[in-house]
Amino acid sequence: MTDFKPDPDIRNRDSRIGCIGAGMIMAECHLAAYAQAGFPVVAIASRTPERAATVAERYNIPKVHNTPEELIADPSVDILDIAYPPDQQPALIRAALQQPHIKAILVQKPLALTLGEAIALRDEAKAAGKIISVNQNMRYDQSMRVLKQILERGDLGQVVFAQIDMHAIPHWQGFLEDYDRLTLANMSVHHLDVLRFLFGDPDEITTQARKDPRTTFDHQDGITVSTLRFPSGVLALSLEDVWSGPRQDGYKDDQHITFRVEGTEGVVKGSIGWPTGSASTLSYASTKTTGGEWVTPTWKSMWFPHAFIGVMEQLQYAVATNSEPVLTVADNVKTVALIEAGYRSIAEGRTVRLSEINTK
Repeated sequence: MTDFKPDPDIRNRDSRIGCIGAGMIMAECHLAAYAQAGFPVVAIASRTPERAATVAERYNIPKVHNTPEELIADPSVDILDIAYPPDQQPALIRAALQQPHIKAILVQKPLALTLGEAIALRDEAKAAGKIISVNQNMRYDQSMRVLKQILERGDLGQVVFAQIDMHAIPHWQGFLEDYDRLTLANMSVHHLDVLRFLFGDPDEITTQARKDPRTTFDHQDGITVSTLRFPSGVLALSLEDVWSGPRQDGYKDDQHITFRVEGTEGVVKGSIGWPTGSASTLSYASTKTTGGEWVTPTWKSMWFPHAFIGVMEQLQYAVATNSEPVLTVADNVKTVALIEAGYRSIAEGRTVRLSEINTK
């Protein structure tokens, strides 16, 4: 009844990884996860060589390149791991596609700032015979993996309703000030992608948004609310409240992210731990398998950084076995299309069917 696998097995750790970027995500998530898993990182580069050198010393990375382009040309690199602003990411991907020694590329979400650019990168990777995998790491959050296993076992019967309810304050990186898209592309992307992971591709999305009073730079989508309908009949809600309440001395905030999935024969509910730096949680009750009693599996690992082990592992395994990764670029284009449909819904004030969005 609780025989779940919150974390994936490590089947391969042979590929030599070259990392581009030395900011928080790379230093505190990617590299922390790789060190724990024993994945070999052979080189690093960043926009700031001094920062790259500091991170290299911390993680015993043998080579520091002066530029990302210099690292991409390094023949000792098998897998390129990019943690760079999305407007600069496509050029690095295209440079890597030209290098015979690079077998695969792990890129950040969003894959690109526009759907057209994402489609182009998908097609260019296929033409080059290279693997691109997109770092949709919420799929490897332990609660989401266990929830997927519960759904696949059929414990909930037919799923009726699902909800992700976020009241938390992300750290908006400085480069986002130059874009015209904020929450939907940079935070909701986690939730919309994981809803696809759980329930397949939706038929339609309706998104509404308002500005976040705390965010000082101009933006259209601060707080976002999206409803999705799936062919199976599932109705889902994704709420990103990046305001979450005051943030000042003397105010005890209650930042949190919760989720709930209801079916004809059971319910799963839980929390995502990143706002508080704790492990995610999950409890479920099923008339089929728990006698209606609530059961709470537990684990010690967390989304940050442990989910990043699974993301890189699936890519190393794909390289080793000459197979598709779990997180394919073609699948991620569908997530980018869902985001595009959400922005169209905001702009036009209507429900948008995914069939309206061309991904060919």
